[in-house]
Amino acid sequence: MRHRYILRPKPCQSHARPGLRRRTCPPTVLLAGLLCAVLSGCAGTLAPVTAPDPQGDVAGMPAMREFGSPRPIPPARANADMAIDFIDLTMELESGAPLPVFTRFDEPVTVALAGAATPVFDTELDRLVTRLRREAGIDIRRTDAAGAITVEAVRRADLDRVVPQAACFVLPLATSWTVFQADTRAAGLNWADLTSRQAATIFIPADISAQEIRDCLHEEIAQALGPVNDLFRLEDSIFNDDNMHSVLTGFDMLMLRVAYDPALANGMARETVAARLPAILARLNPAGESVPARGIAPTPPEWQRATVFALSPNQPVLRRRQASLRALSVAQDEGWQDVRLGLSLLTAGRLSTGRDAGFALEAFFKAGQVYGARPATAVHAAQVGIQVAAFALVAEDFDTVLRLTDRHIPAARRAENGALLGDLLMVRAAALDALGRSEVAAEIRGDGFGWARYGLRSDAEVLRRAAEIAALLPPEQEGS
Repeated sequence: MRHRYILRPKPCQSHARPGLRRRTCPPTVLLAGLLCAVLSGCAGTLAPVTAPDPQGDVAGMPAMREFGSPRPIPPARANADMAIDFIDLTMELESGAPLPVFTRFDEPVTVALAGAATPVFDTELDRLVTRLRREAGIDIRRTDAAGAITVEAVRRADLDRVVPQAACFVLPLATSWTVFQADTRAAGLNWADLTSRQAATIFIPADISAQEIRDCLHEEIAQALGPVNDLFRLEDSIFNDDNMHSVLTGFDMLMLRVAYDPALANGMARETVAARLPAILARLNPAGESVPARGIAPTPPEWQRATVFALSPNQPVLRRRQASLRALSVAQDEGWQDVRLGLSLLTAGRLSTGRDAGFALEAFFKAGQVYGARPATAVHAAQVGIQVAAFALVAEDFDTVLRLTDRHIPAARRAENGALLGDLLMVRAAALDALGRSEVAAEIRGDGFGWARYGLRSDAEVLRRAAEIAALLPPEQEGS
């Protein structure tokens, strides 16, 4: 049986059922592993470095930072290419199953909060609704009554018990957590049965980080409104299983604006939607008419299977590394120069850090070149940059650390990735400390702690991350 509702799997989990939304392990969690890889001298494998258990006055930590006005990058691709993307995103499920007709909500769309929602839900939902109204042109508003879309906050332990592979998920009907957990295979959960969208319910844990709550709100509300598929080929979208973009992008907002254009309607067949897209996109995105089409290179099933396996952390590491190398070989044979090659290189590098540090570093360099080629993939390049900066910190190449962090901090900030931004700032502070610039380092480290508090789940986790980064410095540099 195909999975009938859309899940946003939790980070670092594997997923056996078709149709699940996969989450990769965030590259920023690998800094301590990079230390052991560098010290191994590219020969053999050392035991993983264990960061000291953090102790300290948590109450004295800087306040959690919050992002201000969004600055999404407008889509810079050809309308002809994005028309194909729209069809693949809205007329197919992630399992590959086609949807018989196009569906969307009738406007106005109302959104309600339910359950044990914390103030973070209110703040981030208000920001998202404002963006959807302004950038996607959707008549969407919050309500205290029953909404067309309901976001219910639940305990993470309860969600893990019922749907252990999900970080959060959306159902295409009105329900409650109590009803759903009593029958997780109830009727009405199949998106392919819809002829229009009347209701949706989203379940998000209340006891996770502010960034994770925000990410879930962005992706699940967007999925409730429009696209129900993910595509590995997309460089500029939240609808990609590489999970590099965690908030809705300029491309995503364009796709939602297209979905709610008056020229489309519920019940339209795929062919009818495709025939109307060129005129819709020309009207909504005239700049895309003059951009040459790159063409859509298909994704071979072999690459996708190998990549999904390589990103499944409960599988044996050696087999995952072998899968990552198979995926990299396919990407190279296909001659790709897009995000699929970048992801293949990054994944192979991450899985090689403890076995072949030289290969890992070379893979990171190549991934950085791929991701650094276009503005839309600046945050991808930043995810690679933190890996290389960690190598440089271990090697005491502090000027390179400063150069890399100076380059990538703006991208992490613009992408609103607090966890990545916190790591970059703390790595930069460590390099400044080593260079004797302690006052500047303290200020930057404090800023990093503030962003880490947004991106990570607890103050203890923030302190643990700081300890891991401090452990990258040679002993004589610590506390300099």
